[in-house]
Amino acid sequence: MKIIASNAKIIEKPAKERIQNIVWVIFVILAFIWGTSFILMKKALLVYSSEQVAALRMASAWVVVIGMAVFHIQKVPKSKLKYFFLSGMLGSFIPAFLFTAAQMHIDSSSSGILNSLTPCFTFVVGALFFQQKTSLMKFMGLLLGFAGCVILITINQKGEVSLNAYALLVVLATVLYGFNINITKKYLSEINPVHIATVSIAMIGSLAIIYLFGFTDFITRLTTAEGANESLGYAVILGVFGTGMSSILFYKMLQMSSPIFASSVTYFVPIVAVCWGMYAGETLHLAHFVGMSVIILGVVIVNKAS
Repeated sequence: MKIIASNAKIIEKPAKERIQNIVWVIFVILAFIWGTSFILMKKALLVYSSEQVAALRMASAWVVVIGMAVFHIQKVPKSKLKYFFLSGMLGSFIPAFLFTAAQMHIDSSSSGILNSLTPCFTFVVGALFFQQKTSLMKFMGLLLGFAGCVILITINQKGEVSLNAYALLVVLATVLYGFNINITKKYLSEINPVHIATVSIAMIGSLAIIYLFGFTDFITRLTTAEGANESLGYAVILGVFGTGMSSILFYKMLQMSSPIFASSVTYFVPIVAVCWGMYAGETLHLAHFVGMSVIILGVVIVNKAS
């Protein structure tokens, strides 16, 4: 019996290591994709309105997943469909509109940095609504994260102290991400990640398409505006990779790890976002780097205490 148990442990250890390796590979890929999303939004917003870019993002993701969704929805319990729709709204649809609206008034770098508050709000939502355990260390990390957020919100693009209320739209998006992560982990943890991503995006993508073609001047801009095709390309890339493919990867990582770990990918996102922002000529001041550092330190503390 001892020999059998020993062999079982030997088999179990490589399996765990393999899972951990897969999780970290997904982690790095997502950090790059989502870190690049902010500069793609900025490029798309040169021609299209914030609402159109958000709708284009969802519509492009819909095109990617609809074929799979038609097949996968047959395997989804009907009682779970409300959570699929809720996940799509909280994790993709509403945040897409919030981010593009915010980026009309703040740098893509700042938007990417504020996005790293997601693990903090994942913890807050989990503690308040999903009976997640809390601790003094987590609370301290949370306070640091908010302190960094305040720094970024009150420093404008010229490095001057000035409240930028539009940055709060990004903060609101991270709150919604926190709800989505906890809801998905609690109610959809046994569902195939591909099913979650494809079916939820298929649901909300349909709404985006109706809005884009029925309630905006998208066709007019597409056919008359200079650079329309180039900006359209950026929006499509944003949707295909930043929402469609990344959603599948994220739900897979969430299934294989914890909500806090899965959401912690967002504190690597600012590094990529800042690099792209500086490449595009955005100016960051010392206060912005201080704010980013404080947020990341806070998120690391929350993650370590989990």
